[in-house]
Amino acid sequence: MRSSKSRSRAKNNRNRPSGGNVVNRVFDSSGPEGKVRGTPQQIIDKYNQLARDAQLSNDRVAAENFQQHAEHYLRLLSDAQREMDARREEQERQNRERQAERDRERAERQERDAARQADPAEVPQPDVMDFPPGAATPESGLVETPESKGAEAETPEKKEKPARRPRARKPKAAPASAEETPGGDGDAPEAAE
Repeated sequence: MRSSKSRSRAKNNRNRPSGGNVVNRVFDSSGPEGKVRGTPQQIIDKYNQLARDAQLSNDRVAAENFQQHAEHYLRLLSDAQREMDARREEQERQNRERQAERDRERAERQERDAARQADPAEVPQPDVMDFPPGAATPESGLVETPESKGAEAETPEKKEKPARRPRARKPKAAPASAEETPGGDGDAPEAAE
């Protein structure tokens, strides 16, 4: 079982802000005159106002106390501003480096394009071979697929497919007698298969 002290410490640590944007964060400041709540700039303004009021009432101790509280939040604010400025400068430096790299790549690409246009013999040509119709094509080492055979059949140089032969039919069975035929004309209907 934990003691109440360790529990209260853990609870206080949970409520502490960790990093983040100090400039816009809302703080609860427990000053001599009670709580002051707001962003660091609002708290600084409030403590400075309380210090002026204390000076006007000739309370030098209270005025010094309020000024110290204001100074604390002024330090917090200036540290946060410095950190934000450093982050912004780092991002700007990285952006400048990226832009310089893009400019270098663009210049190299333009030089290569200019060199290609100046000497077309050095431009790599695609490996395409045109064979005249009827000439034997060299063995490519590729396996023929049904799709490639179908594509070959569609070309005008190839022969057309031969016409289909009709299927052979079974001979008609001769009727036993002319009376059994419905029409009486002697023709027998085709046998159902």
